[in-house]
Amino acid sequence: MDFFELVTIVFEVAGVGAMVVGFVIAVTLSARLWWSTRDGARAFRMLRETIGSVILLGLEILVAADLVKTVTSTPSLTDALVLAIIVVIRTLLSFSLQIEIEGTLPWRRLATTGPQLFDRAVKRGGERTRRRAEEQDVSMSADPAAAPTVAAQAVPDDEDGFPELRSRS
Repeated sequence: MDFFELVTIVFEVAGVGAMVVGFVIAVTLSARLWWSTRDGARAFRMLRETIGSVILLGLEILVAADLVKTVTSTPSLTDALVLAIIVVIRTLLSFSLQIEIEGTLPWRRLATTGPQLFDRAVKRGGERTRRRAEEQDVSMSADPAAAPTVAAQAVPDDEDGFPELRSRS
């Protein structure tokens, strides 16, 4: 076994390991959220988003393993086609998972406005995000000349989406 075969195996094990460990973490976090809030819908959404992110990470690592395998070997035309098909399938899966997780197409992500992000945060129940936006509104009404631009008003909806999981000080 040469060095590049070992590197490929390490990437493949890392990709599968990331998915397995991530699944355990996702179930643990989701169960903890459900236990603290008894909100099954919110816990399920967290489980779904977290597992989607973990699968996405694992697929990206597996694509890296395929690329290392392709670049370092001298495959036949059949081997190259099989690897190309595997990479295309994994890339399409990654792309569709990314859309599912973010809820928007990648090229539309930058077109999302601050009010749209705020609306999503409110629907998801991000209390801390809502308070931050209200504080921004108060500061804008006190000094209208210092009002931030639309880009600066964007309220991220995933930063504080699950405040119950943070340790209490």
